[in-house]
Amino acid sequence: MGTTASRLTYGAIICGSIISALLPTPALSDIIIQGSTTFNSRLFGPHQAEIEAVSKQKLTVLPNKSSLGLIALFERRANLAMISASLESEIATLRKTMPDLPFDQLRSYHIASTRIAFALNSANPVRSATLDTVRKILLGQIDNWKNLGGPDLPIKIVKVREGGGVQASVEAELLAGQHMTPANPIEVQISSQVTKIVMQEPGAMGLAQLGKLTEQNLPELLTDDVIEQQLNLITLGEPAPEIQSVINASRRVSLVYLD
Repeated sequence: MGTTASRLTYGAIICGSIISALLPTPALSDIIIQGSTTFNSRLFGPHQAEIEAVSKQKLTVLPNKSSLGLIALFERRANLAMISASLESEIATLRKTMPDLPFDQLRSYHIASTRIAFALNSANPVRSATLDTVRKILLGQIDNWKNLGGPDLPIKIVKVREGGGVQASVEAELLAGQHMTPANPIEVQISSQVTKIVMQEPGAMGLAQLGKLTEQNLPELLTDDVIEQQLNLITLGEPAPEIQSVINASRRVSLVYLD
């Protein structure tokens, strides 16, 4: 009797093993990340495969804008938001139109930093200015390149519409939180459009991430100091283990490729 029972038990184990082997392997969690195009172009765009390998998670990355990433997070359409500014500056922007969102539930995780640059059209001979001069340009107090020793052309500031990470960083670090009010603004939807407009407009100055200038071979307006842009991942509440693994992997990969 014992032998028969043992055989039945052993057979059940073998049978179970065969069935398990035939079943598909459970898929990895699909982590949805939305937000900054700058963040994406610096980290997820070129290094998503490495981050997936380290975190052991599958990622779906949807680049749009820092503020849109946060809204997607609140609406549960994203597991992580990627922003290219401080969380405080992005919250300050969103509060203007959505004051009732539960901002206190957001958690910020710093991944890396990148430098902001002021892109110039190749035909513009001006190549340097103080940050104080740039501040006056962004506040509309200086509106012509002749004031900087350049051609008699209006200074056209190309920037992303409200909610862009570069704009938020410049306003926080250079304008002490003031909203920029240039005399001749050109607003675009996403950061990748900034350098394209600068290439076409002789009097343009674009607010962009340094890597974008390098990609397009555009000259930079050199200044006496630099403005750094934070690249942060944001969660709504404390992150689940699989989300934390993506945050940790992003940090590890950024140390290899971005530092």
